[in-house]
Amino acid sequence: MFQTLTNDRIHMLSVVLLFCLVSLLFTFLPIMLVEAQRNEATVAANWTFDNGSAKDTSKNAIHGKFVGNPISVAGIAGKAFEFDGKGDGIGLPDTPLINTGGPYTNRTVAAFFKCNNISLNEKQVIFQEGGATRGLCIYVHRGEAYVGGWNRAQYNWDGAWISEKIRSNRWHHVAVVIRNAADKVENGKLEMWLDGKLVGKDAGGQLHAHGNDTSIGYVTQKTIYHDGVEDLSNVGWFGGIIDEVIVYNSAFDAADFREIAHPLSVELQGKFTTTWGYLKTKRMEN
Repeated sequence: MFQTLTNDRIHMLSVVLLFCLVSLLFTFLPIMLVEAQRNEATVAANWTFDNGSAKDTSKNAIHGKFVGNPISVAGIAGKAFEFDGKGDGIGLPDTPLINTGGPYTNRTVAAFFKCNNISLNEKQVIFQEGGATRGLCIYVHRGEAYVGGWNRAQYNWDGAWISEKIRSNRWHHVAVVIRNAADKVENGKLEMWLDGKLVGKDAGGQLHAHGNDTSIGYVTQKTIYHDGVEDLSNVGWFGGIIDEVIVYNSAFDAADFREIAHPLSVELQGKFTTTWGYLKTKRMEN
């Protein structure tokens, strides 16, 4: 009798647990399905560097031009470019998809990078667009990676910068995101993501057209940093490796960044072949 009651209770408990799990699945599955915001229709440019050139591999053909002599090397996924920190960079042409169109209410700029010496007092720019009036930037300075944005014309957004500590000679993935922004300053519109995780949010707004040039690995025509310094042309040289730079006019979400940053977890184990195969599969799916 005791054994029968015990088995009945165990069976009942199993049924209850199964019901709870199914309920949770139906509750959170819709959230999981809509979480990813990456929209391939909004791709502006994708510089994979896999063919040893600065060509944009998206359909938009926003091809870059070398400054100095960046060297094609093994990256986190396929090939990347190594910059000497003195005069190597990639200049990018004007395009309504990045800087001469707009206003841009959503934007994601992201890249893998490995910095040789993060402790330098000089800023080391990974990506920048715009100038002293409107723009976005991603850079390294004194042990931290920074992202920033500003629009000092249309609605007096003086700018916001978010940072997080990083390590020298270690692959990281960094992104700056503008999400559902309006033509005014609102809380939480500028985001920083590092290694697949949200670092923080700050006030921001949409980005209007900005005629100054865009570049990878250095500042080509002005940018603004967290300390208020307005840098001029041909400065901010990055020392290290940059890979897989992308610009989208949609705001990536947590699921997108988890997928993109996946190679970091593989790289820690030294499995570059697995990483490359994973990314190639994802590209074919997209």
